[in-house]
Amino acid sequence: MKTIISNNIKTALVALAMLGITSSCDVTDLQPANIIPDAEAFADANRVNAAVLGIYESAQRGFYLGAVQRGYPFGAASTQQGDMRGEDMYNDQLFYEVTYTNAHNPQTANNNGQWISLYRMINRANIVIENLPIAQSSGAITTEVMNQFMGEALYLRALAHHELVLYFSRPYSDNPSAMGIPYRTFAINDVSKVGPGEAVGRGTVQQVYTQLLADLDQAEGLLNSSTNPFRAQKGAAIGLKARVKLHMKDWAGVLTEYNKLVGRYTVTANPLAPFRSGGISTDNIFSFENTANSNPGVNGALANMYGNPNLGSRGLVKISPLIWRASFWHPEDTRRSIRGTADGFVSQGPLGMFTNKYVDNTTFSDKSIVMRFSEVVLAAAEANARLGNTAAAITLLNTVRSRALPATVPAYTAANFANADALIGAIIQETRIEFLAEGRRFPNIHRLAGEGRMPGIPAKATSRSITGIAFYTGTGTIPTDHSLPYASNLFIWPIPLEEILTNASAPLTQNPGY
Repeated sequence: MKTIISNNIKTALVALAMLGITSSCDVTDLQPANIIPDAEAFADANRVNAAVLGIYESAQRGFYLGAVQRGYPFGAASTQQGDMRGEDMYNDQLFYEVTYTNAHNPQTANNNGQWISLYRMINRANIVIENLPIAQSSGAITTEVMNQFMGEALYLRALAHHELVLYFSRPYSDNPSAMGIPYRTFAINDVSKVGPGEAVGRGTVQQVYTQLLADLDQAEGLLNSSTNPFRAQKGAAIGLKARVKLHMKDWAGVLTEYNKLVGRYTVTANPLAPFRSGGISTDNIFSFENTANSNPGVNGALANMYGNPNLGSRGLVKISPLIWRASFWHPEDTRRSIRGTADGFVSQGPLGMFTNKYVDNTTFSDKSIVMRFSEVVLAAAEANARLGNTAAAITLLNTVRSRALPATVPAYTAANFANADALIGAIIQETRIEFLAEGRRFPNIHRLAGEGRMPGIPAKATSRSITGIAFYTGTGTIPTDHSLPYASNLFIWPIPLEEILTNASAPLTQNPGY
């Protein structure tokens, strides 16, 4: 399968087609990215590396309202989309209300920005994929370097397509034959290729997932075994395969991928460790890096969007009192620890509880975490529970849960669960706690609603109604709204209207109801 491109994407591709060199890479004597022909861009090792870094840059920095800025497709903005489509984080201001209240349409900026930015990223990956063998045959890079770079590009291409299929298509767990998204495996780097791109339709969800796994299998075979979380490596491809297979309900496949990572990564004893020390820990598998010199800026920084206004953040999104008061979240859990003279997971203010996972309001250097080993562990726990391997499932669940609780709180045993369904529910609840404010809630709602385990998006605390700490302490009644049944057309995003209107030769089929 290949993909179609809107005029916005065409503009990005023709203007940036010759590779998008990241502004933060240490490469000298480079012409501007938008005027470098492929033959020059891949002429020596430094330029080839810069081309690969350009894919990472496009993941950090995408399009929003016609401008290139950070936040999409893998920055603070996209993280908040995943949270704001769910109920565990709370919209406190107008900024994300469209997403939070399910008010999107084919012209709203958030879903359009994500679509355009992801396809821009995909095109950069495809340009690299097509030119790496040429660079290797010319002697610009060795075969070993080509393989590593090829693996990185394939991984990033798969990562982008999976985000697209989660937000713009119905879940695999419901109907693999449903309309997918265009999976583009060729580069659009001159005008003559725009027409062939326009001729490609959406395919099916099954076809998307088949190509995802093909890309990731190939990437796994090519990538090195480093544990550097800021460049794709073997563990990143394996972890993403575990995520993909969870969405496919391939429980045995999830366990196969998990077992490959055992011994390479471990869940950190301190749950806050993955968010400190520069985002490097035994739990960090893959992240997009931000630094003082190359950061998301004010409107794209995780700390600025999620942080407490008392600490200088914008405070657009805070923890919902619904999960804060949930009976399944143990009051002694260290993931509820309040920042004070010592570090903590949560920053409390008069307006409520804010995550303290992201803390750099000055240089905006908090990393955009894509994959942690804890996610794979909980995926394996769920897979075991689904397969009836109760003891193994509970052991894995306790690996994540118990390290956040004092020794006085006993670990789970089989006696805590009436049946397998109760155990699966506890694993899903643990996932909600562990990945709070990391953008993972809607992807899980997507798959669980698709299989019928959830009725859709649950009720949320009413937007801009949680005005004080009393809603968290239990003395205030939490008003709720914004639930969305799975059957609603709004459960998935519409294809951008401009994408459809500007494709004169073979417009994409719009999602039903739009």
